[in-house]
Amino acid sequence: MSLNALKQKKPEKYRAILEAAIRVFARKGFYNARVSEIAREAGVADGTIYLYFQNKDDILISLFEEGMKTVIETVREAVSRTNDPLEKLRCFARAHLALIENDKDMAEVIQVELRQSTKFMKEYKNDKFFEYLDIIGEIVREGQAKGMIRADVEPGVVKRALFGALDEMSRFWVLSSKRKYSINTAAEQISEFFIRGIAA
Repeated sequence: MSLNALKQKKPEKYRAILEAAIRVFARKGFYNARVSEIAREAGVADGTIYLYFQNKDDILISLFEEGMKTVIETVREAVSRTNDPLEKLRCFARAHLALIENDKDMAEVIQVELRQSTKFMKEYKNDKFFEYLDIIGEIVREGQAKGMIRADVEPGVVKRALFGALDEMSRFWVLSSKRKYSINTAAEQISEFFIRGIAA
């Protein structure tokens, strides 16, 4: 039986393992976490883990893929509420940063632990991440078509720059215990910085 077939046959165990891994990685860190601890947290035998995942890195990458599906759906839904491309950028920023507050364990795994995996950083083909960046690129091109965003602006630059700013704020939010402003204030200010720079 293939790995995909196993995932489809027993999605409840697959999901339970991923949810347990989020908690264990957030609590102990990726390197310090053991597969046996994830199994115990999920309430399954150690060997069950290997029916669905090759190793700890594979669990982490699967967590990222599942998490990005949710992120992409959430952000697409948020930007679909308006036809104004500039407001879509604000919606994107708010939705991106709101995810940090809505699932703190998952945010810590993606912002901190994921980057500790050599396999992820060097070998993983990150299609979901590029799909996410393309949402910003689509908004910029729509704004240019409507004459609301300058024609000389490169969508590829904007999407990476805006994501970079939001990503840094997300990491700060996860790692910092003292915050002088709300996540919503951060989203509004970051989006305004970019909108003022690219608006026609």
